[in-house]
Amino acid sequence: MNPPLPSEGEGLGVRVPADWCRCDGTGGLDERAVWSRRAVMAAGVSWLASRSALAQATFAQDKQDRNVVVVVFLRGGADGLHLVTPYFEDAYYRGRPALATRAPSDRRGGPRCVDLDGRFGLHPTLAPLLPAWADGELGIVHAVGSGDSTHSHFEAMATMERGLTNQSDLASGGWLARHLESQAGTSVPLRAVAWGYTMPESLSGAASATLVETLSDFRLRAPRGDVRERLAHLYQTGGDQLSEAGAQTLGVLQTLEKLDPKEYKPENGADYPKTPTGQAMKEVAFLVRQRVGLEVACLDSGGWDSHVNQAYLDQQMGDLAKTLAALRQDLGREMSRVTVVVQSEFGRRVEENSGLGTDHGAGGVFFAMGGGVAGGKVYGDWPGIGPDQRTGPGDLRITTDYRTVLAEILEKRLGSGAVPDVFPALDSKRLGLFRA
Repeated sequence: MNPPLPSEGEGLGVRVPADWCRCDGTGGLDERAVWSRRAVMAAGVSWLASRSALAQATFAQDKQDRNVVVVVFLRGGADGLHLVTPYFEDAYYRGRPALATRAPSDRRGGPRCVDLDGRFGLHPTLAPLLPAWADGELGIVHAVGSGDSTHSHFEAMATMERGLTNQSDLASGGWLARHLESQAGTSVPLRAVAWGYTMPESLSGAASATLVETLSDFRLRAPRGDVRERLAHLYQTGGDQLSEAGAQTLGVLQTLEKLDPKEYKPENGADYPKTPTGQAMKEVAFLVRQRVGLEVACLDSGGWDSHVNQAYLDQQMGDLAKTLAALRQDLGREMSRVTVVVQSEFGRRVEENSGLGTDHGAGGVFFAMGGGVAGGKVYGDWPGIGPDQRTGPGDLRITTDYRTVLAEILEKRLGSGAVPDVFPALDSKRLGLFRA
């Protein structure tokens, strides 16, 4: 008797981080039902995709020194003005009398930002990133975004992860998926991996992508031996897409068993935070060191929707900074072939609200870190944040199309010649943020 296939939904792990569903009405509570439907559909797709992705070769796999792009998505709309403060702007302090981070030279009480270039300062909880900045391996893009005008988390995330400027654009799948499929002939096991509960939309449509909560838990929850042999026989004789996916999955399981990620010990004294993002990044470092052909890694960081009591962002910022610093310390010279980009679906409004928080805005901030980054600089044309310089209901105006940053990553770090297919109609000049 053949072993049964999983029942519908079994093992999909559909869990919705609560902070993704809390808002003040600008793209919030009404989206709960929409997200629930999307989560189920995305999880169903990711269950199939994750089982069709990784076993396209044996364990004697691609050992080349392939460049790796790590995408960290700050879910909830991170406040770019809080992370990277324009402390030279009086309008910043007028708009945020309670929340503003003080200028580096301000000796009054309260947290002071750390000067970067005489105009912008890094929030003090992001201080672990300063060595990368000093070494020219951390760059920042300010006033960056997609132009999505809905102020909805889910619409804005979908727009950005699909590589679009609005939902009416005609482009299928996610931007990373289009890149991977444009070079499908180079596919190897563990080429694209996402950590989380659902496959990110950026990888939607990629046959060479898998989804894990942790590498250690990506395993067959059944005894070795007879059951596995029967599964292998079932999938080999099936001849359909599900059988092919199952056969590929068994190959992935064998690969991960040989790699044994649980035994990974970070090097150079690196200490990753004991958080989902920190531990996922530790596994990214493990795959980078194993040279298994990893090209794309996607991680999420939740809790950035700061409508009320924004001071709690210190925890999120600290986790992010310590995670990135640990990766850089752990990998050492290996960091020369790793590029990390940190993005969020939108920024926040210039002025604080009555709940000591900030509401959904437009322009935000991106970070880029790695040996291929032309860092030590804040990129982008600064639009100003005075009342007559803002857009919409009081937002930081976008001056850099986010696709410009991502396109340059593909060109310079992954050697892509298919950017017009990945980002149709993109004609923006490149920033010079990355080196080949």
